[in-house]
Amino acid sequence: MSKLLYVTVSPLTGEKSKSMNVGDHFLNDWKANHPNDNVETLDLFKGDIPFLNQDIFDAWSVLKSGESVYTLPKKDREKVRRNDELLNQFMEADKIVFVNPMWNLFFPPVLKAYIDILCVAGKTFAYTAEGPVGLLKDKKVLHIQSSGGVYDRSEGAPIVDFGDAYLKHMMGFFGIFDYEAIHIDGIDAAPDKKDEIMGAAKDKASEIAKKF
Repeated sequence: MSKLLYVTVSPLTGEKSKSMNVGDHFLNDWKANHPNDNVETLDLFKGDIPFLNQDIFDAWSVLKSGESVYTLPKKDREKVRRNDELLNQFMEADKIVFVNPMWNLFFPPVLKAYIDILCVAGKTFAYTAEGPVGLLKDKKVLHIQSSGGVYDRSEGAPIVDFGDAYLKHMMGFFGIFDYEAIHIDGIDAAPDKKDEIMGAAKDKASEIAKKF
């Protein structure tokens, strides 16, 4: 039995969101193909994702000095607790799905805040004499992203979709190299092709759901 963490990063739902529409399609097919596996969902727009700030850094300094977490103010203890909760949830998952729209050639900023929380030396990566090494092995990641335009992501092409490139890089930084993506590109540029684009994305989602 494995655990899938389904991370949504959209303020919209259902038919209003192209990425969520395809994401929901994938999740339904995945559940049908893996009835004995567990799913945990995390909505970053509703999930209380702390941004790293002075309170967090001060709290970490206190903890590194050996003092008890209970010496921290209550609000700072809660931020540290929430950070640990999110980190452990990610580490315990066998498969992770990210679902988001492209915003200004990147993804919504709350996803960057979430990734910042996951970057913890000794947990998701380690410093070595040869450089940092990812500690999370044998995990899979699927990235489902919608964008209004069409982008060339072929090897050697200039990076324009910085969100997908960054997410793939950071997953590799954590040691996760089994990475697939579904790009729902071009509906705003070619609205007459919406049904064709969405249909192709859902077909790919169904295919991946069988083996993910």
